[in-house]
Amino acid sequence: MAYTFTTLKTSIQDYTQNTESTFVSQLSRFIINAEERILKECQLDVFRKNSQGNTTSGNQYLSKPTDFLSQNSLSVINSSSKEFLLYKQVTALQDYTPNPTTTGTPIYYADWDNDTFLLAPTPDSNYSVELHYFYRPTSITDSSDGTSWLGTNAELALLYGSLVEAYTFMKGEADMLQLYNARFQESLQWLKNLGEGLQTRDQYRYDRVRRDVA
Repeated sequence: MAYTFTTLKTSIQDYTQNTESTFVSQLSRFIINAEERILKECQLDVFRKNSQGNTTSGNQYLSKPTDFLSQNSLSVINSSSKEFLLYKQVTALQDYTPNPTTTGTPIYYADWDNDTFLLAPTPDSNYSVELHYFYRPTSITDSSDGTSWLGTNAELALLYGSLVEAYTFMKGEADMLQLYNARFQESLQWLKNLGEGLQTRDQYRYDRVRRDVA
């Protein structure tokens, strides 16, 4: 069953049998926390995106998109050809170009902070760049129609992840919390099989994804 924001909130209250006002006020937070866990534990192709931008000559920093979650690749478009940068740690870039005034076509990039990449060497021109990345989709709690991809296609993971958060907030019985978490982990495994297995191969070249038989 696909969930909307409204039906998901109702299910959380039905499972926990809790309508207390403080608990109800936290329902959106439970759902957002569950969404965040799913997005960070499963790499789903549906949450890949391309973004184009430009470096600034003499500026070693490049802003990330506001919905950025993790990088897949970054390329510089130089004379109509893409040159893919190598991802390194910040210290490696600073060791490569200890003087930030050293300029050229960027070869390396690193995470500087949550909002910015560091480039090395510092761009010597306003290059066009293309970032391929995993993005954080709009939460079901904020979507205009109260739906989301996770609510429609990963409804069990979203439900049981929300119940884990809700039951933790309630300081509920340990055995029920363990049960909800086990169902959540099982649902995550199904998503991983889809996102990291089925969506990364076809059966023309590869056999079906198989699991060990107990």
